[in-house]
Amino acid sequence: MQLHETIASLRAVRARAGPGKRLALVPTMGNLHEGHIALMTQARDHADQVIATIFVNRLQFRPGEDFEKYPRSFAADCERLEQAGVEHLFAPAEAEMYPQPQTYQIEPPPGQAGILDGEFRPGHFRGVATVVMKLFQIAQPDVALFGKKDYQQLMVIRNMVREFNLPIEIIGGETVRAADGLALSSRNGYLSAAERVQAHNLYRVLTKVAEAVRAGSRNWGGLEHDAVMELQASGWIPDYVALRKKLDLQLPSAHDSGLVVLAAARLGSTRLIDNLEV
Repeated sequence: MQLHETIASLRAVRARAGPGKRLALVPTMGNLHEGHIALMTQARDHADQVIATIFVNRLQFRPGEDFEKYPRSFAADCERLEQAGVEHLFAPAEAEMYPQPQTYQIEPPPGQAGILDGEFRPGHFRGVATVVMKLFQIAQPDVALFGKKDYQQLMVIRNMVREFNLPIEIIGGETVRAADGLALSSRNGYLSAAERVQAHNLYRVLTKVAEAVRAGSRNWGGLEHDAVMELQASGWIPDYVALRKKLDLQLPSAHDSGLVVLAAARLGSTRLIDNLEV
């Protein structure tokens, strides 16, 4: 695996690839787990070479969030990427990505970025869209992969690519889960041993909502309310449980199909997100 720390070095990968060679990009913030590795493996099915990135992007963190303590495990990450057969790793310093203040930023529409997670993390998706656009311009991939666990992020990026006519195929990777159903996440490492025992309840509650919808329930508000109450009863502090349309995460009508149930909640000091397509 070749390590690239500069933009010029990574851009040379596209130039050397030659005509007809496809490049896949898998952006990450590091502290890799099996969910990330599954994306790397999936990327291999769509490209000749895979580029992983590791960059903890300050722009998508609000003041008081966990930018400084976000888990970083660079040596172990490199070993995992090597074992996964990734050809290139882009791991720039912050000064390389942002040599001057990033005054030009991508502002997703409020109807997409100001709802759900965006309501509780204002500016988060602006930071995500901005750094992803920069990575797209640097790497010039043919395809890019993002996990479905971050469902709203995937929707924002897909719409950005479509509206800017970027020649990049966006692929969503299925959420990888632990044996008890907990979605794998870098932030799971913040959980205490006792909290980890309770953490599967987020997936369990989402599963109950999804099963009720599949059984014919259309009482969206009632299902959301009951799910919030159940999470609170097991020690969680929910931000939201929401049934939305998969296409644009807008409120569904009683006749809509193709839904997803999404949730964000805190267990102790750890905020976790998850979703299930219905």
